[in-house]
Amino acid sequence: MLKLAVAPVPYHWPRARILSFYADLAKAPCEILYLGETVCAKRRALTPQDWLDLAETLRAAGKEVLLSSLSLIEAASEVSTQRRLCAGSEFLIEANDLGAVTRLRGREFVAGPGINLYNPRFLTRLHALGMRRWIVPIELSRQGLETMQAHCPVDVETEVIGWGRLPLAHSARCFTARVQGLAKDECALSCADHPDGLVLYTQNEQPFLCLNGVQVQSALSHCLIDAVETLQQLGIHSLRLIPQSEGFDAVLRTFDQVRRGATTASSAVEALGRLAPTGLCNGYFHGISGMDWVAPPQVPQGQASLDAPAPRKQ
Repeated sequence: MLKLAVAPVPYHWPRARILSFYADLAKAPCEILYLGETVCAKRRALTPQDWLDLAETLRAAGKEVLLSSLSLIEAASEVSTQRRLCAGSEFLIEANDLGAVTRLRGREFVAGPGINLYNPRFLTRLHALGMRRWIVPIELSRQGLETMQAHCPVDVETEVIGWGRLPLAHSARCFTARVQGLAKDECALSCADHPDGLVLYTQNEQPFLCLNGVQVQSALSHCLIDAVETLQQLGIHSLRLIPQSEGFDAVLRTFDQVRRGATTASSAVEALGRLAPTGLCNGYFHGISGMDWVAPPQVPQGQASLDAPAPRKQ
């Protein structure tokens, strides 16, 4: 059965909120948990030792626990942090840049979404370096995934992002601080005021992007609930769910019900549409614009709807 994996929390939440979130996940229907700060090194709600203690607790609760590295290295101090993470952890590491991959050479690791892994040749190369699992890039279509799976080494696991605001880009600039008229070095951690990021709208009042510090996300929540059966047939190991501040427990339960066959994808889409902060998308998987939504096949074949559940403006 397809496993459920929870991605690292991408937002700047207070310490108490993070600890409460993972306390709930210890009892939730998910098998894999990724921990750590992947977006901005200035966010220090938890110390490295706090993350290790939390990892031990969650492992004792029966979860597979991994530690994730920063996606964008900008300072010598961040290099040192990455070096310590890669050298001293007994937990499997999710490498989110090639610097981490180099430091993990010869050890098993997971290639995170920060690694642009688009072709079988690179897949084979990373496998030779020790890659045990890879996270499929957000833009890869079902057809592209089929090609990659056909060339994927038998001992390498594939994880697909199945829910959440997609990580589109990282930058040396802090977009959230800029909106507040602040310099990056004097940001006052303004991203803490936006527990799900800051949504940008078009002039037509349509959700477009989400600003999350130095990260840009999709405003719409990527949702592959209707592709669970297809992904299982392709031999996908796990489905990655990206956290959000409200309703994530219900998101997890819904995906669990669908993978167990306890509910249908079409009914689940309706429920998830109410849980998505600003609506759903799945276009990349279908080889079209990522912002588009292709509904589950309730309509005759060849007449797929592009009408997503109505978004809720934040």
